[in-house]
Amino acid sequence: MADVIKVGIADLNVCKPPELITTIGLGSCVGIAIRDKQSKVGGLVHVMLPNSREVKSSANPAKFADTGIPELVRRLEKMGAVRSRMVAKIAGGATMFAFQSKSELTGIGDRNVIATKAALKALNIPILAEDTGANYGRTVTFNPETGDYEVKAVGKPLKVI
Repeated sequence: MADVIKVGIADLNVCKPPELITTIGLGSCVGIAIRDKQSKVGGLVHVMLPNSREVKSSANPAKFADTGIPELVRRLEKMGAVRSRMVAKIAGGATMFAFQSKSELTGIGDRNVIATKAALKALNIPILAEDTGANYGRTVTFNPETGDYEVKAVGKPLKVI
């Protein structure tokens, strides 16, 4: 059985086959899985917020899409991945709570997805698949060997993107 590396909220990590990498609790958060298709080096970042410049305490780069994704790419490159061969898959960005008034928090899932796509585009990393939006949480497991990104949600069938 392969080792499964756990990534917490506002966390990131990298791995090589036969290891897998997983995170739970993707509500409005987004899980970005990136791998080098040739070397099979992969990683996952669990971002909570879209932009590090919108908050006072931004010391943890994994907390934000604009800093977490570049940090994940840097760590993948340290393990021998080549950016021009990297591809991504994303999941999460749900609208978990409905509010009567429009506050900054109501659109956080959508904002996280938009910021994730912008950060990946800036790094020239294509998104091969996504499972985003809706109103339910997700748990994901990424296999850097195959590129399979399993998405589990309560009451939903297992989805592999």
